[in-house]
Amino acid sequence: MRRPIIAGNWKMHKTIDQSLDLVTKLKSEVAKVNDVDIVVCPPFTSLFAVGKAIKGTNISLGAQDLHWEEKGAYTGEVSPVMLTDLGCRYVIIGHSERRQFFAETNQSVNRKVKAALRFGLTPIICVGERLEERERGVTEGVVREHITRGLEGLAREEALKIVIAYEPVWAIGTGKTATPDQAQEVHSFIRGLLRELYDEVTASGVRIQYGGSVNPENITDLMGEEDIDGALVGGASLDARSFAQIVKYER
Repeated sequence: MRRPIIAGNWKMHKTIDQSLDLVTKLKSEVAKVNDVDIVVCPPFTSLFAVGKAIKGTNISLGAQDLHWEEKGAYTGEVSPVMLTDLGCRYVIIGHSERRQFFAETNQSVNRKVKAALRFGLTPIICVGERLEERERGVTEGVVREHITRGLEGLAREEALKIVIAYEPVWAIGTGKTATPDQAQEVHSFIRGLLRELYDEVTASGVRIQYGGSVNPENITDLMGEEDIDGALVGGASLDARSFAQIVKYER
């Protein structure tokens, strides 16, 4: 049985004080939840403060990106060593906004995934199609490319340590959500692809999140699908009450 994982991606929101206010309220709201892995991914500027605030709780710290090198002349970048030093356990890699606005490629995703694993971070690897790609019927081809290139060179033991987030780009921040059937179809395809690339143990063990306008109203139906193991939550994670409701979805 795969343990659900609910992660909040705060994107470029919240000052340090606002971050602390959010996470302080969240700690209280989810204190009794013990059957879900809860992750918050604040902006880089709030990582230290939030990490300190959630130390010893049931909430884990994640970052929104990283560089693949341990150190070097990479102005403006943050290394995996820096993230682990801050107490991060997770890192989002390959989010569609990184691909769209910051030239992220499957090759750079692959390098970042390997770096995260090398330094003990759990990568949350984002995959998903744009609206025009869904309308052209090439969703599976796009997702296949994202996963096969993103995981290229990873041994079975490494693949078992990743989390995959299926995020249809057309549903991110739009208020549109893939129906549970649509999401399940792609999640099932991803699991089958993992079986093809590795084996049944890997396919059965890797957790696959859904992301794309997840909210308290749709989380229970999404989580009722066989291959949906959690959610990568955007806007709804910026409010402690709504994110807590998602975490505490009806089992």
